[in-house]
Amino acid sequence: MSLTKKCGAEFLGTFWLTFGGCGSAVLAAGHPEVGIGWLGVALAFGLTVLTMAFAIGHISGCHLNPAVSIGLLVGKRFGAAEIGPYIISQVVGAIAGAGVLYLIASGTSGFTLKDGFAANGYGEHSPGKYSLLAGLVAEVVLTFFFLLIILGATDRRAPAGFAPIAIGLGLTLIHLIGIPVTNLSVNPARSTGPAVFVGGWALAQLWLFWVAPVLGAIAAGLVYSSLFADESDSTSARK
Repeated sequence: MSLTKKCGAEFLGTFWLTFGGCGSAVLAAGHPEVGIGWLGVALAFGLTVLTMAFAIGHISGCHLNPAVSIGLLVGKRFGAAEIGPYIISQVVGAIAGAGVLYLIASGTSGFTLKDGFAANGYGEHSPGKYSLLAGLVAEVVLTFFFLLIILGATDRRAPAGFAPIAIGLGLTLIHLIGIPVTNLSVNPARSTGPAVFVGGWALAQLWLFWVAPVLGAIAAGLVYSSLFADESDSTSARK
């Protein structure tokens, strides 16, 4: 599969994750009669990854997340030559998904970016008013375990065909834990999309939602590759 096709798949997949996950938070979570709440938002994020894993997993691997790409690189499952194009495609896809969401959400008189537009934040911009330290720890730890799930579920020794389910449910679970803390990122691209439109505080706090997920992903890649990996499964020779 050509790199262009892989990047196109990553663009569309990350668009879907941002539009579907953040869209559920912006459009459906707080509706007075049929609001889906945090539980529904968590499930929506999991479903975006589950559906895209089946749709494009065989094309690009369905990373949809710079932290996932970096974690897979550290875990020797992904080639270094593709990391830059993948991350660019993911970030652009997330911004495009947030852009379409903004066009839809702003079609009602009650819409305002002051409600947060599903952007990630800490302190005064945390749903539960959690501190910077709490947000940092949550994002690092939850990304770490998300990457462990991905690395384990996609290991050639794991039961075949079930990886998308495990990964989708894993993302749902970590959202159930982390939404009150930071609106949960574990994905720098997903965080960048809404932040571009909110501006101000969202862009000022965006650094955390790049640094923490990447640190968690690197840690997971190192742990899995050193403790659990099958040497024959390595792609470290790829350039």
